[in-house]
Parts: sequence; structure tokens; C-alpha cells
Amino acid sequence: MSEETVPHQGGTPAAAQPKGLLQQMEELMAALNADLSALDSDFQSTGGAQRGPGEEGGMAG
Repeated sequence: MSEETVPHQGGTPAAAQPKGLLQQMEELMAALNADLSALDSDFQSTGGAQRGPGEEGGMAG
């Protein structure tokens, strides 16, 4: 019974205003951008960009 009254994000839902959709989207996009930048850095450091022989025109034609 008491589990229903426990808020999931801390604070009471009635007293705290939830984040706006735009703010949530901006935060998600910033996190995604950071993840993609880190992934790109890892990819380039392993030489992955040099391993793609099909990129020069193997499929285009």
C-alpha cells in the first residue's frame, strides 16, 4: 500500500513540475551527440574508416 505513494523521481509529483517535452528532447539529443562523438572517436582510432573497400564505389554503379 505504501509503495504507491513513493515517487519514482524523488519529490512529490504534485509539488514538483515535470520537465517539459522540449527540455527532455534537448537533454536526450545532447546525450546522443556525446555518445556518437565517443563512438566516432573509437571507430577512427581503430582504423575502421580505412577498412571499408566498398566505400569507394563498390555499390555505386
